[in-house]
Parts: sequence; C-alpha cells; structure tokens
Amino acid sequence: MLTGRLLRRYREVERGFTLIELLIVVSLIVVLATISLATYRNSVQRGREAVLREDLYRMRDAIDQHFADKGKYPASLDDLVSAGYLRTIPVDPMTQSATTWQTIQAEPDPANQTAEPGVYNVKSGAEGQALDGTNFSDW
Repeated sequence: MLTGRLLRRYREVERGFTLIELLIVVSLIVVLATISLATYRNSVQRGREAVLREDLYRMRDAIDQHFADKGKYPASLDDLVSAGYLRTIPVDPMTQSATTWQTIQAEPDPANQTAEPGVYNVKSGAEGQALDGTNFSDW
C-alpha cells in the first residue's frame, strides 16, 4: 500500500517539461543549426575555389603545351579545343558560364611582326573575393 501511494505521488509531480527547459533545448538546436549552415556554406565555397584553381591550371598548361608544340600561342580558347589540348572549355564555377573567361593577349613578337600574338594567359571573369581575401580576377 505504501508503494502504491508513493507511485501515485511520483506520477502527480512528473507531468512534463517546463517552459524554460523547452526554450533551452530549442535555443541549443538553433545555435547548432546556425553553426552547421555556416560551415556548409564555407565548404561549398572552398570547393568552388578549388575547382577554379584547377581549371585555371589546366587551361594555362594547355596554352603552354600549344606554344611548345606549335611555336605560337592559340588565337582563342576555342583553338585549344579544336587542336585537342582541351576536351571542352571548362565552366567557370563562380560565374557558372564557359564564356566569362578573361583572356590576356601575348606581347607581339618583335622578330615576327606579322604573327598574331594569341592568348598568353587566362583569368576568371568572376567578381568578388575568395575566402582568403584575394580577388578571383587576380588568380
């Protein structure tokens, strides 16, 4: 009998969570969600930056190979594709377009004034800054 009374009294006292307990739990969930969302966005940005660096490296390498093989720079990035140095012109991960690449023309050859200079370098046409503070257009 004593056990039954204690059990009933225990059930009457334990009715649920208090409002403060619920607010603390909800606040913790919001803080953790905010931290994870910021981390996710930074990781996506880091991934895009890594793809941009790799694309620039590959295109610059293809330009150098074209110059080494043919003794002149390609007239455009499309020439790298038609000559087989690139399969396609990559899509700039920051602008989501393959047409926004900024090409830098080579200086004219003083020994051969009739030769066209061609594309010496390529840069991203994206505006803005990377996570390290540098401009995409400076890469």
